[in-house]
Amino acid sequence: MNGRAYFNYQGEQLFVESVALTDIAKQFGTPCYVYSRAALTAAYREFDSAFGERDHLICYAVKANSNLAILNVLAQLGSGFDIVSGGELARVLKAGGDARKIVFSGVGKTAAEMCGALDAGILCFNVESRAELLRLNEVATAMGKIAPVSLRVNPDVDAKTHPYISTGLKENKFGIPFEEAQALIGEIKSLAHLRVTGLDCHIGSQLTELSPFAEAREKMLVLTDQFKAAGFAIEHLDLGGGLGIRYQDETPPTASDYVAALCKDLGGRSERVLIEPGRALVGNCGVLLTKVEYLKPTPSKNFAVVDAAMNDLLRPALYDAYHAMLPTEKNLGEEKNYAVVGPVCETGDFLGHDRMLALSAGSLIAIMSAGAYGMSMSSNYNSRPRAAEVMVDGETAHLIRERESFEHLIAGEKLLP
Repeated sequence: MNGRAYFNYQGEQLFVESVALTDIAKQFGTPCYVYSRAALTAAYREFDSAFGERDHLICYAVKANSNLAILNVLAQLGSGFDIVSGGELARVLKAGGDARKIVFSGVGKTAAEMCGALDAGILCFNVESRAELLRLNEVATAMGKIAPVSLRVNPDVDAKTHPYISTGLKENKFGIPFEEAQALIGEIKSLAHLRVTGLDCHIGSQLTELSPFAEAREKMLVLTDQFKAAGFAIEHLDLGGGLGIRYQDETPPTASDYVAALCKDLGGRSERVLIEPGRALVGNCGVLLTKVEYLKPTPSKNFAVVDAAMNDLLRPALYDAYHAMLPTEKNLGEEKNYAVVGPVCETGDFLGHDRMLALSAGSLIAIMSAGAYGMSMSSNYNSRPRAAEVMVDGETAHLIRERESFEHLIAGEKLLP
């Protein structure tokens, strides 16, 4: 899953596959997200092959990066999709995804979103509360349909990750508490327009240890057997996503070790295994390419002011997240310690602190591991148009999202009469 291997120096120039990043900047401008199709394909196949002969479905977590081209590449590889909104459903279908491979997660599904997903014929709804069960039953009854349901259970497992991306503790908003899921068994039987087909859990993101996954798996197997004993035909067990990637010095498990840990003790069980990787598929398949506008030395530190900002890549400001930075050209002179910052009017607008880089005005920097939660979390703060997106396939760079214009920014706004 080392997608960064597809970004490497050839001589003095940093390439993605067979295209120099300096050439991409000349053609498409900066800031610009750049992805490797080969890296994305290799990451998916590594997960897929790890299951061997076991019946499984990989449901890519669309929230990580929802560009249509990325979704289309994954759909062509046979991927399913984990969605959390009606908009993501529309994107997957537009990109050629199979509705029968879609699971719909999220704590706040609206009735309209439920209708759209039922019409599309998705695999199942990952239901996250009793209230949602009741609403889904009402919607399905009104439509004359049976809604396929997988209960998303909160197993109260410490994912040992950043608190903002932990989802499996009892104080988190996600999932039905484990004990409540057990108590719902009888009530669910009275909801005639629901059909329980699976059980689901997801404990967090950017996990770098296997023990939390194993603990959650054990709890889910206990609950699965209780539901089966009560007469439910549990067809699949969805063990979520959350496998981390290397941003700095992390040593996350391989896809093979991760899948082995999930499938341990499943033995001859008949349930299909679903997983929902997002970051682990796309995170290291992309970079954010940015240009140095100014070098600003001060008595306290050296600033490199670049044309990308927190509106383009929010993770550093939001999570204090680390992204490695590589100059697109080697041997540009003496390295200095820089704070790499953007032009947005916030002190929190930084992309990295204490970076040893050799830079000059006009230098290009590749901000690594930006394929996940980069473009999908970007905004127009400070009335900044969002970046272009490019996917490289071998020797060819394809524009997969045009850079926004000022006209895009104000298209939906109206003056008072």
